[in-house]
Amino acid sequence: MDYPCSLAHEAVSAVLSDDHSAQAGEAALREIVARVDLVEGSAGLRDLAVELTLKVAELTERIAVSDGLAAVDLADILFLD
Repeated sequence: MDYPCSLAHEAVSAVLSDDHSAQAGEAALREIVARVDLVEGSAGLRDLAVELTLKVAELTERIAVSDGLAAVDLADILFLD
């Protein structure tokens, strides 16, 4: 597993690991992002953002196919406010 992928996995796991407290998961995620910023700087943050976006897109496509939807339509639903 490459470094950006490993960091993306760590970030997602941090948010998902605490089922009882969204605030704790978000705090853990913020710590990971701060660590990436401190150690890798803006290049590391860009790599993390790209890796997370690619993984969200991949998962969106998989779910869309299984549900018979267009991936872009599912993405629109994902980002509704």
